[in-house]
Amino acid sequence: MQKRILGQTGLELPILGFGASSLGQEFRPVALDDALASVRAAIDYGLNFIDTSPFYGRGMSEVLLGIALRGIPRESYTLCTKLGRYDLGHFDFSAKRVRESVDVSLHRLGTTYLDIVLCHDIEFVPMQQIVDETLPALQEVRQQGKVRFIGFSGYPQKIFPFIIDQTDVDCVLSYNQYTLQNNRFAEETLPYLQSHGVGAINAGPFSARLLTNAPLPSWLKEPDSVKAAARTAAALCAQRGTDIAKLALQFSVAHPGISSTIAGSANPQNIRQWAKWIAEPIDLELLASVRAIFAPVKNLGHLEGLPENN
Repeated sequence: MQKRILGQTGLELPILGFGASSLGQEFRPVALDDALASVRAAIDYGLNFIDTSPFYGRGMSEVLLGIALRGIPRESYTLCTKLGRYDLGHFDFSAKRVRESVDVSLHRLGTTYLDIVLCHDIEFVPMQQIVDETLPALQEVRQQGKVRFIGFSGYPQKIFPFIIDQTDVDCVLSYNQYTLQNNRFAEETLPYLQSHGVGAINAGPFSARLLTNAPLPSWLKEPDSVKAAARTAAALCAQRGTDIAKLALQFSVAHPGISSTIAGSANPQNIRQWAKWIAEPIDLELLASVRAIFAPVKNLGHLEGLPENN
């Protein structure tokens, strides 16, 4: 598995990391054996950067991940969790909750330290609190040795300069905005992050199933024009004898400025398939054809969080 350095942290991350949101039954019921096997497959195939959150399964993801990682040497994987979001509409970025959340995550995950902690989906709250209260509290926790590196995550690209113009962070995570259809993270934000020495992590190469052959979830917020283009692109890939998900994954992990792309599944077969896909060369002719299909809807997305944060 190819690796890249994350900003100025010195962390070497695999270009494809494992997202543990699926362990929290965020998308479908999960069998315990499959959940544990998917984590082990991720480690075995080099996806040893693992991303989770207390929000995923309302703690379930962290608990199952902690069980799955028992007996695996701590230095053999890099662990990222989050804080601040605990349910669909429950956000608490107070200093008190920062300290509590880190301690609870350490307990669930069965570890004495977290490699990365991110403030989760900050676009849902007035963001000045993140600068004035949340990140300073997280800095204090880091000084205690419980956390190595800190940052934040979210969807609107506006959030990144808003925070980084005011304070220092080590890394950020953007989701569903560096894909075959949406390149905003790379075009608008990545040069800014690089100029500030901030590491870049991308999540959601399949854009919430948009770039797969799976039925689109009812909660998918993308415009109908984007959904239609995605179905057309998927059909073209099928005609060429391949899966649009393969092309989507290969495209996302190829960007040299993005340290790691996070994809998640509680099906170990998917993990093995992804590792195989990214080891193969990308079909440049097919890529050009698919991007032409997406050209009329390129970078179209949706609003997320508070209107003023978009």
